Amino acid sequence: MNSISTTIILLVSLPASLFVLHTRSEDAKLNFTELGMKYGHSVEEHDVVTEDGYILTLFHIPGDTKGPLLLMHGLFDSADTFIIRGNLSFIITLANKGYDVWAGNTRGNKYGRRHKYLDPDAGPKFWDFSFHEAGYYDLAALIDFILESTGEQSIKTIGHSQGTAIHFVLLSTRPEYNEKIKGFIALAPIAFLNNLIPPVSTVAKKWQVINKFLKASGMDELLRDHSAALDLIQLLCSQGLIGYDVCYVLISSPIFGFDPERIEPDFWEVIMGHFPTSTSRRSLVHFAQVSDKKRFAQYDYGTVRNFREYKQLIPPSYNLEKVTTKISLIAGENDNLSRLKDVDILRTVLPKEPKYHVMEPILWNHVDFTCANDMDVYLYPYIFSSLQDFE
Repeated sequence: MNSISTTIILLVSLPASLFVLHTRSEDAKLNFTELGMKYGHSVEEHDVVTEDGYILTLFHIPGDTKGPLLLMHGLFDSADTFIIRGNLSFIITLANKGYDVWAGNTRGNKYGRRHKYLDPDAGPKFWDFSFHEAGYYDLAALIDFILESTGEQSIKTIGHSQGTAIHFVLLSTRPEYNEKIKGFIALAPIAFLNNLIPPVSTVAKKWQVINKFLKASGMDELLRDHSAALDLIQLLCSQGLIGYDVCYVLISSPIFGFDPERIEPDFWEVIMGHFPTSTSRRSLVHFAQVSDKKRFAQYDYGTVRNFREYKQLIPPSYNLEKVTTKISLIAGENDNLSRLKDVDILRTVLPKEPKYHVMEPILWNHVDFTCANDMDVYLYPYIFSSLQDFE
């Protein structure tokens, strides 16, 4: 049984008297642009078209501090993750300091569900992508658009979770982009997934079976926005302490790491207004392959198509020796997805030794990198130190 089904069953089986259904807070309902306006900044929205036709929304809050800075989100997430903490958020903090801030989206999420020719509701072709395409096409298109718009030669970037993996994909497969990225801050770095622990490792091992079921059911898009199931989950998970205890403590914490000090019940309701958002089934398949094969490698289609795509029977590993831009890795000891042992593997294969920091709070988890209530105390000093180093 997947976590979505478990959440629904646990919540609907509770006595009705425990629920006092209430409207979600304003910040849970506002989109990126509306949140920017609420917290004092006008937001530009740009459509960026990738080489293969996907149309992505790129948000921009203009500034003049040391060139453009692009932020990229994780899996099942969107640019919203960098602004939902309001005045404490990445976007507002950077904008208040005068940075020229851009927040990108990858194909398939609520800000990337468009294509020049393909219909996301008309079959699997739109959803035939993984994090590889998000790096090779999406990140490249976003960077090129920003450079063309600003007249700059290079930008600085910050990625979280999958937002780091797509950087490693792009910089290793299109090494010319190492010159276009002046420096890259990787929050909760994801490349190698050799040391996952239950329940994440259990799901990864069984994903081949789960994937067959989802494929047979025609589920190429996962967690479609505004679907009945997702709307119900977000509603029920927003119901005060009950929703917090069931959805965050029991369901999400084993995946991300448990940290009740930094994700409080009131803010959990805001998170559930923006997360999760849709992605492709193939994205999870690709991550499961990385974990199962213990290789940060391209998508495994099977031997026949592998030979057609790659001219070899197994997919090639991403050549991280080609990643030469300045990198700052920031990891958390309580992160169940970006494990410190796996970050250590990444550090050893990068040709230039990256700046490296493990967050001091021992409970710092995967979500805390974008949502903790004390990011200004523990995280931002290292962000600004790294940005300064890139200069």
